[in-house]
Amino acid sequence: MVAEIARLRAEYHAFIRDNIIRISPSGVFGDYPNFADGGSRTSVNVVWGIYKRLPEQAQLDVSLVSGQARGSYFENATRVFLQSSFALLAHIRPGRWRYETSRSIASFDQYRHLAYLSEALNRDKVLKTMLGANSDYIVTPDIVVSRLPITDEEINQNTTVLDDSQSVAANTRLRTQNNPDRPILHASISCKWTIRSDRTQNTRTEALNLIRNRKGNLPHIVAVTAEPLPTRIAAIALGTGDLDCVYHFALPELRQSLIDLGNEDQLDMLDLMVGGMRLRDISDLPFDLAV
Repeated sequence: MVAEIARLRAEYHAFIRDNIIRISPSGVFGDYPNFADGGSRTSVNVVWGIYKRLPEQAQLDVSLVSGQARGSYFENATRVFLQSSFALLAHIRPGRWRYETSRSIASFDQYRHLAYLSEALNRDKVLKTMLGANSDYIVTPDIVVSRLPITDEEINQNTTVLDDSQSVAANTRLRTQNNPDRPILHASISCKWTIRSDRTQNTRTEALNLIRNRKGNLPHIVAVTAEPLPTRIAAIALGTGDLDCVYHFALPELRQSLIDLGNEDQLDMLDLMVGGMRLRDISDLPFDLAV
């Protein structure tokens, strides 16, 4: 019997295989799946190794999937996987949860003050000029996971935890009595189909804005990628203080591909990040969100 998380992970890979991965013909080193860097022999070889370990596949399609479409498909596939897998852990992390793509952080309780800032900028042209037309404070993560506040009836389900007293738990944002209209941001997830040097800084910038501008608890801040080269993943994975961790869509498959190729430099970097708790597999993410 296949474990549920393994089944959902295989479905995630099957969706990515069928809807995102395409063959890019006539590269410098021959044909290659479209999450490789066609100008890097190592990248091409590693990606072929990952691809052949994905669920049973038909012949690779040569039809074009634009970069924007790849990003959108990857975000939605990751969102569906998280929603389905996290639901399996409801007995560990109960609650009413929402999973959305491309929603501004100003929609959530910890960042509701940023909505007022945005309105002020739109009203005051001088202030808008000083702080910038597109304020960096209000970011829109690729995927957000949020928890809805709960009623006192839910809190008192097993015993009388609260009564109508206004002096007890009067400010906690988990009670609908105190927070009737704003979900609480639980996780911000950046999705990077591949990683190039010019695409890494915005991930860290988003993370730092989430950290600095919150009023309340800090959400989980993570990134998910299909990048095949550990040395490129390291650009967002190494270091601490911004991202909790980076998750690879197929980490065991990536590692086995590197072993088969005998690429010790890339393998050493991969093991450094895994051993240093900076890189994990996508199947680890729902469990980490349950913390």
